[in-house]
Amino acid sequence: MTAELFVLLIVVVTALVFDFTNGFHDTANAMATSIATGALRPRAAVLLSGGLNLIGAFLSVEVAATVAEGIVRLDEVGGADLLAIVFAGLVGGILWNLLTWLLGLPSSSSHALFGGLIGATIAALGWSGVIWSAGQKGVLTKIIVPAVLAPVVAALVASIGTWLVYRITRSSDQRVVNRSFRWGQIGSASLVSLAHGTNDAQKTMGIIFLALIAYGSKQPSDPLPLWVIVACAVAIAAGTSLGGWRIIRTLGKGLVDITPPQGLAAESTSAAIILTSAHFGLPLSTTQTVTGAILGTGMGRPGAEVRWSVLGRMVVAWVFTLPLAGLAGAICWALAHLIGGLAGVLVVFAILIAMAGLIYLRSRRTPVHAANVNEQWTSLPGADGTGTAGSAPADPEDAAATSAPPEPGKPARTDDSRASHRAARNL
Repeated sequence: MTAELFVLLIVVVTALVFDFTNGFHDTANAMATSIATGALRPRAAVLLSGGLNLIGAFLSVEVAATVAEGIVRLDEVGGADLLAIVFAGLVGGILWNLLTWLLGLPSSSSHALFGGLIGATIAALGWSGVIWSAGQKGVLTKIIVPAVLAPVVAALVASIGTWLVYRITRSSDQRVVNRSFRWGQIGSASLVSLAHGTNDAQKTMGIIFLALIAYGSKQPSDPLPLWVIVACAVAIAAGTSLGGWRIIRTLGKGLVDITPPQGLAAESTSAAIILTSAHFGLPLSTTQTVTGAILGTGMGRPGAEVRWSVLGRMVVAWVFTLPLAGLAGAICWALAHLIGGLAGVLVVFAILIAMAGLIYLRSRRTPVHAANVNEQWTSLPGADGTGTAGSAPADPEDAAATSAPPEPGKPARTDDSRASHRAARNL
């Protein structure tokens, strides 16, 4: 086995690790609202999402063809140099994913990947190696503009949808309304999971295919190998099935107190936008779209509380995703280049393993899991030194609903019904 082939294998493994982190980092996008309202039990929700991510990864490869295209000029380099850039970019993206997971912040895995690639490219080729703005290409057009528009559009659509739902059902029995919408949430959450697999798994497929081109075993005109599609589908499904409970808690309990009509509105809005972007080959951020939709439901439901401080921290994470993931990618490339060859790649890979282990051990101090993901909201992980899972609800009925969310046909929590009644009266 040659050194370059060994580097290729490390790059492929690292890409699949990124795909895995993408899965558990983004489980919340599909299932946070359904878990919060009791439409699905936590463990069943993440397993369902994992299965649908697996299926979704096979539905389209349009996004795979656009990864890094029009963002960085990787056609100016090839062979071992290109493999080193791709590897460093992946490490930068993984480290940012793990850090934001630890903090319970739903940031974009797509932007983390692009940020890592941009940073590694700048370190290797200089500022000219990045296409900042050029018509339909460039960082501004393909990343910045969609990042700003996606959550705004999602929030607007979800807000209108939520307001209409409460307006139409204001005179109905809210227990019947909530029960019906919980059943609807199962379908809409499943659609978001399918859309996530269709959109996000393809990014890793594109990265692996780029590495194969760099190694010389594939040409840009060749079709995407089946083994790449299968490997990426399995990796993202496995990560999703693990359940990123820390981020699920933030989206489901921290931003807005979700009721079943809100959950259905948020999930339907997100699925429509994500599937549309995948159809046109646009690498949209699933996380920002879903967060915007959840925010919109809070604004559209009369009397709902939106925790703007939590949203502010999310926005800060979004703003720093590209530069900090880029910085990590640049440092990883510089270190690998300084040591040189296979040894440099192995050192950076060892650092990645060590950092991932440290982050995991730190997360065990304030664990969030299926049993406490729906506990009363107190703060983001580590924000007050006590972790995300706050004290149990004072109301015994709320506590029972939290520890064992009911089936969709039964009321999930008494506060859902009370919130819905208040919203109906405010209308």
